[in-house]
Amino acid sequence: MAEQRGRLKIGIVGFGSFAQFLAAAMRRQGHSLFATSRSDYSLQCSQMGIIFLRDAAELLEMEIEVVLICTSIVSLEQVLRSLPVHGCRRGPRLFVDVLSVKQHPRDLLLQSLPEEGDVLCTHPMFGPESGKHGWAGLPLVFERVRIREQGLCAEFLDIFRLEGCRMVEMPCEEHDRIAARSQFLTHTVGRVLSEMELEATPIDTKGFQALLQLRDNTTRDSLDLYLGLFRHNKFAMEELEKLEAAFQSVKKKLLEGVGNDAQARL
Repeated sequence: MAEQRGRLKIGIVGFGSFAQFLAAAMRRQGHSLFATSRSDYSLQCSQMGIIFLRDAAELLEMEIEVVLICTSIVSLEQVLRSLPVHGCRRGPRLFVDVLSVKQHPRDLLLQSLPEEGDVLCTHPMFGPESGKHGWAGLPLVFERVRIREQGLCAEFLDIFRLEGCRMVEMPCEEHDRIAARSQFLTHTVGRVLSEMELEATPIDTKGFQALLQLRDNTTRDSLDLYLGLFRHNKFAMEELEKLEAAFQSVKKKLLEGVGNDAQARL
């Protein structure tokens, strides 16, 4: 594991369950955290030793070094437009996102942020359920989009290195290409299974139990996340069409097989 360099002052924008999950590890490492969100998370922040601020402008005046953006994919553009990052007395030096798509936040961050702000795009490919027993071996995908302060960027990435993450440096476009085939496809199959209203039975096979677990794991995430994975990954539609074509191909083979069996019996 990497040797820890120092303590960071990190401002978190959006403090839902995933942000709280990340913040818990950051607090264990001794970083100073400030959070702002549309909902009131003052109680949760108080319990975690985090300062909660209702006004994003007030957060940006705390002379924080890193802004960690933990909003939903579909609300990112609106949040960035409302974030008063221009003209701050001493603005943050590094902006980081943790969204499950990467080209979309990369483009918005470059368009919306001051030129002097560094941009690091990341995707911790785990969450409160898969990471509840530790992050060792779990992938943290990242791209140094616009980094001039290499030291500060390295200090932030060390948060994940110290937890044992597998660090995967990858261009945002390549991430989205792969994630459409893996993450979006997984969520789609889970949502399809949910539409079938499957229930456990006394004679479930291990395979059927795995299907139920897949359904439960994917539908536990919000519909906003699933919509974001589709709307803001340009490769998602292609995978959706491939899935549909594959189903039709399997169905055709089944029906043709039934017809062939009937002919053989005549």
